Amino acid sequence: MDIRPARPEDVPALDSLLRTSFESAAEADLVRRLCIDGDMVLTMIARDPDIVGAAVFSRMAVEVNGAAIPAVALAPLAVAGPWRRQGVGEALVAAGHDALARAGWVLSFVLGEPAYYARFGYAADWASGFDSPYAGDYLMAMPLQSAGMPCGVRGTATHAPAFAALSEDA
Repeated sequence: MDIRPARPEDVPALDSLLRTSFESAAEADLVRRLCIDGDMVLTMIARDPDIVGAAVFSRMAVEVNGAAIPAVALAPLAVAGPWRRQGVGEALVAAGHDALARAGWVLSFVLGEPAYYARFGYAADWASGFDSPYAGDYLMAMPLQSAGMPCGVRGTATHAPAFAALSEDA
């Protein structure tokens, strides 16, 4: 299996994966909107030889002590049915985290099931105290740098505007 950043020629297959992996087209529409708005940071894909999984990371506006902190949101994470429970999602997220850390991103957030996302290192404690409309047990974060979580007063943690549009459509 090949895991790498998505390329422009991967867009049709990525869109198809997202439309078939979820009950609605909302996640595919979210990714399209993130791209259009310029908020897409990284999309990792898994191929064998077709695209069988994707982890999407988008820009967030996050502050600690009133200073902007480079942060991303993981969403969506998709794996084609026959490839689930084989470590594809974990490999995609790990490769994404590695690439983001090397590029200087400091934090990654995810909104999802704590029991699932804890395996990747996400925890609600890391996101606690940030001002977000998604604050609570399902908003989790993790530091991407070895220095850990930036010290100081946690401010806002704002997802890209496409996320607000997603919740409006729900």
